[in-house]
Amino acid sequence: MPQFQTGHTWFLAQFKPNSHKIAERNLRRQNFQTFLPLHEETKRKAGRFTTILRPLFTGYLFVGFDASKGGWGAVNSTYGITRLVSFGDDPRPVPQDLISGLMQRCDDGGKLLPPRILKTGDTVEISGGPFAEFVATVENVDPDQRVWVLLELMGRTTRVAIHSDALKLV
Repeated sequence: MPQFQTGHTWFLAQFKPNSHKIAERNLRRQNFQTFLPLHEETKRKAGRFTTILRPLFTGYLFVGFDASKGGWGAVNSTYGITRLVSFGDDPRPVPQDLISGLMQRCDDGGKLLPPRILKTGDTVEISGGPFAEFVATVENVDPDQRVWVLLELMGRTTRVAIHSDALKLV
C-alpha cells in the first residue's frame, strides 16, 4: 500500500491523453503527492498477448496537497495536466475514505491487487451498513463477490448477504 503524508487533501486531476507518466513526474517535481491506481490490461497485438499497466481511471489521477496553502494554479499549469476537476470556480476534494480504500487495494507501485479471497469459516468484521462493526463468520462466497455470513443477533444466529468490499478479516 502506498505511504503518504497526512494532512493533505486529495483532488482529482485530468491529464492530457497518454500523459499520465509526464503529469505524475512533473507534479512530484513540484512536491505534490500523486496517486495513480493502475490495473493490468491484456491485449492481443500482432498475434501475441501482452499485458500492460493502465490507469484505473482513464484520464485521471489523484493529487494531494495542503489546500489551505493554495496550489491549485500550480497543478492546473503543470505540463501534462489539463485541469483539476471543479464544480464552479473551486476544485472539490475527493472523499478521504475513497482514497484510503483505493490505497489499501494497491501495492507500493499503485498497481491494483486482486480482491482478497474469503473462505468458509473465516471470521470477518463488517465495515459498513446497518451491521457495521459486527463480527461474523463466513458461511458461503458467491461468484459475484456476495458473501453469506452468520451473525449473532439477540441470541440467534442469522444469515445475511453482504458484498465482500464491506468485510475485513479479523
